[in-house]
Amino acid sequence: MPGVTHISLPYFSARPDGDGGGAGIVVIHEGGGMSPQLLRYCERLAHEGYSVVAPDLFYRVGGPEASDFGTLIGSLDAVTTQADINAMAAHLRRDGAGTVGVTGFCMGGRWTWRSAVWGEGFDAAVGFYGGGIAQDLGEPTIPTLLFFGGQDEWVPTPDIESVQAHHENTIVYPDAGHGFMRDGSESYHEASAVDAWGKMLAFFAEHLSQ
Repeated sequence: MPGVTHISLPYFSARPDGDGGGAGIVVIHEGGGMSPQLLRYCERLAHEGYSVVAPDLFYRVGGPEASDFGTLIGSLDAVTTQADINAMAAHLRRDGAGTVGVTGFCMGGRWTWRSAVWGEGFDAAVGFYGGGIAQDLGEPTIPTLLFFGGQDEWVPTPDIESVQAHHENTIVYPDAGHGFMRDGSESYHEASAVDAWGKMLAFFAEHLSQ
């Protein structure tokens, strides 16, 4: 049998016109993997002046369609995955970014939190409806903002309340469910998504230098 070819971490990239200086943002996908919604989100951030990269964290097992949801999530080794995310921050810095933020959704929201607590190379973090944060509490080393929906069917209310008690900078939208930022889906909650987008941009503008 032919040997397995090892590849570098694949990623989607979007950037504004210019030399790539200023600030960068790493965007971490949901448990369903890379999606059109994620790419649109990256492009929106690029329109705001950020250099953006979104790594495919499932590439070692063949990408988002290689297996079922549980198997894909279970394939992520904590040390290796965090190293992959850190590598994206380093990539943005080599490309000229002076400061780097991280954001993500669902599974990506949890890895955003983990990157704020244990990651390297980040200056600010904004996580959306990250499952499992309540079981993974620590102290962020960078400014961190978290968002949840009060009607989240995947993140239990006691978990959200535990995160709120631990991390003051946590915003809960009472009428939103899981995936409320996922435009074009039944989960999308426009009022919450628009408000969270504005708050996220203000937070990154405060803590990242463009």
